[in-house]
Amino acid sequence: MNCSLIVCTYNWPDALRLVLKSVATQSILPNEIIVADDGSDKSTLKVIKDISNILSIPIIHSWQEDIGCRIPHSRNRAIAKSNYEYIIMIDGDTVLHEDFIKDHKRFAQIGLYIQGSRVLLQSTFSDNLINKSLFIKPSFYLAHAKNKINMLRLPFLTKVMSHFKNRNIKRIRGCNFSLFKEDIIKVNGFNEEITTWGREDSEFVQRLFNRRVYKQHLKFSGIQYHLYHKEKVHNNTNDKILQSTINNNATWCNLGIDRYL
Repeated sequence: MNCSLIVCTYNWPDALRLVLKSVATQSILPNEIIVADDGSDKSTLKVIKDISNILSIPIIHSWQEDIGCRIPHSRNRAIAKSNYEYIIMIDGDTVLHEDFIKDHKRFAQIGLYIQGSRVLLQSTFSDNLINKSLFIKPSFYLAHAKNKINMLRLPFLTKVMSHFKNRNIKRIRGCNFSLFKEDIIKVNGFNEEITTWGREDSEFVQRLFNRRVYKQHLKFSGIQYHLYHKEKVHNNTNDKILQSTINNNATWCNLGIDRYL
């Protein structure tokens, strides 16, 4: 099975450099990387060119004009440009465990939305990694991360727990998920009516649920390390869009990926 890794970013080139370096060390490489860029300046392009020199797979720069937060637009554009049947999506501040791609591909199946595990790095440790431009795994015994249990990769337990699938909208994380491209297209991708930060991932997944797609959490697998930054506050308008999708059992959005296909 071939796959495209989509990396969402906006004007944090130092973090993106660490993330792309971690792709180069994967036990199984994706077939391509698409950087979904929500309008970054030229410093991001320089990072992409630098990392292209050390990778054996192509990196596609999917850039859009910076006219405000348009994450759904950026994601839809990148997915539309992808050349392969399976999509793995991360954020440009999430460094990957070396078996990240392997874990996502291992559990892939039609009609399944897969969400991996995220380790939240502490600010001091995170800053040191960025300053050195070198990733070192956090220690389980030091104050490097908050949720240390997510640092454990235990494939056997992941397989046992993989039998539990649900359609629970809680704890959706758009920074670490994968599914088949055809399932994305069935619900018309991300909703571009959302033009501020927050809930675009939950609204997308709710339409998948309404289309009878299940969620599977890769506990103890699909691990990424989230570089520290202050959390943004989502817009209440986006809550209303999500609630409308729930109330109307919507499986389609009017402004979606079909604009780019």
